[in-house]
Amino acid sequence: MAYPIVKEIMKRFKNKIYFVFRNFPLSDIHPHAQHAAEAAEAAAAQDKFWQMHDYLFEHQKAMDDSHLLQYAKKVRLDLNRFKKEMTGHVYAPLIEKSLKSGIDHGVEGTPTFFVNGKRYEDSWDLETFSDFLNTINP
Repeated sequence: MAYPIVKEIMKRFKNKIYFVFRNFPLSDIHPHAQHAAEAAEAAAAQDKFWQMHDYLFEHQKAMDDSHLLQYAKKVRLDLNRFKKEMTGHVYAPLIEKSLKSGIDHGVEGTPTFFVNGKRYEDSWDLETFSDFLNTINP
């Protein structure tokens, strides 16, 4: 639900905001979350993180391995490299580090937003979040 809101916030605040994404796969809730995070990081290694990120969020209902491979094709990744990195779980340690960092900072679920290093606790509906960002970055 947060994906379209983040996209709109990025559009509204394009040169005023720096958006950093951290993986926090909730594998108990989303069985393919870990592998999807690995796919995003494999894409990042080929300078295609945001393309894969967007594709994954736009196709959340289909994230098994065969679909991840289709998405890798769609964003024009080197498929041999992608398959090798996915099979070898090359990016699992990076994702584990991100998950641990989130836990250490009090993240319990997604989405969780931090603004200027402080956890944002208010509603993240578009207008509330946008109004808040306007107060700190007019």
